[in-house]
Amino acid sequence: QVQLVESGGGLVQAGGSLRLSCAASGRAFSTSTMGWFRQAPGKEREFVATIPWGGGRTAYADSVKGRFTISRDNLKNTVYLQMNSLKPEDTAVYYCAAVPWGGNMRTRPSDYSYWGQGTQVTVSS
Repeated sequence: QVQLVESGGGLVQAGGSLRLSCAASGRAFSTSTMGWFRQAPGKEREFVATIPWGGGRTAYADSVKGRFTISRDNLKNTVYLQMNSLKPEDTAVYYCAAVPWGGNMRTRPSDYSYWGQGTQVTVSS
């Protein structure tokens, strides 16, 4: 069992930066693949980034590649999403997700077993 709580969302101007955090409880975190997804109003939830339990092979959506960085600290049971050069189209609710022993390249919402409640990110133009 993994419980996830996101934080760090807010309002930022285009070109700015935010760092989202996802704090996890439960012993399964250190062996879980973690992912970030986002959902804008009227749109489906979409993949943003993923990182396996060892922190090695990360993957990103093309729309955020080169601007966002996912990382994790297994000692702190936390996964991060550093978002730079933000654009208005990045506006969405951002969700953290986990799947124990998930391996690499988990990019579909259905791949994940546990979800946080989400944090709002709004980018103004």
